[in-house]
Amino acid sequence: MPEAPRTAVDKALDLVEAVARASQPPRLTDLAEEVGLHRATAYRVLVDLVRRGWVLRAGDRYLPGTAVLQLSASAARNSLGALARPVLAALSEHTGMMVNLQVPEVDRSRVIDVVRPDRLAMISSLTGQALPVHRFAGPLALVAALTPADRVPYLRAAEEAGYPLEGPDGLLADIEDAERTGFAVEYGRNEQPVASLARAVVTPQGAPVCALTLVGLGPDFEEARLPDLRERLREATDDLARILLGPGPSEARTSEAAAESASPSTTPSTEGPA
Repeated sequence: MPEAPRTAVDKALDLVEAVARASQPPRLTDLAEEVGLHRATAYRVLVDLVRRGWVLRAGDRYLPGTAVLQLSASAARNSLGALARPVLAALSEHTGMMVNLQVPEVDRSRVIDVVRPDRLAMISSLTGQALPVHRFAGPLALVAALTPADRVPYLRAAEEAGYPLEGPDGLLADIEDAERTGFAVEYGRNEQPVASLARAVVTPQGAPVCALTLVGLGPDFEEARLPDLRERLREATDDLARILLGPGPSEARTSEAAAESASPSTTPSTEGPA
């Protein structure tokens, strides 16, 4: 059965999502091509989105608007916690460890949900706390997934705390290792008997959305067990990525775009080709 044509709401949401997930602020032509709309149609929808605050126009580029930013701080965080909870619970059951979910903030990460087994009740859950990159595996995994420019606020916070950046034991070496392996490991830097292993969930463009962290006692992370823990954590973060990011754009958009381009239309004179 052929797919139903997209409604006006579908087109608007496609454009909002495309703006939000872009690694750099996109132009009109970029957006129209990505969501499979004729440029004139994309422009008309964007005009309304800008008016309602869902998209912000800066020159010939588009960014997430204030309405998106207001929602993302609370509603999106609550939604993320609800969607991720079954993944956290399953990972904790399979490993016998505490598992937490963290999201990136300006210069730290924040713990938004935790599943902790009874045997680890002596370890603080840190729920709701903001964690610096130089002391915890979760923010280290997130920072390792950022571009060098986006890492600067996190590095500055570590410097201000007196933590070394350079050298074999410096933070930059830890970030490089986490970027290379895809995993961040922390042994007793925050609390001596406590160790942790973290991996980021990233968008198709590579931007970190959140991180899952396994937390336990030092012996839980003995060398012989690490490969299995990494595999369990990889599976969990991949599962969470599929839940959060969903399927790619529908193939039906290509045919819709072709149909629109075949019909006469005029791009509004307020914006030329971008």
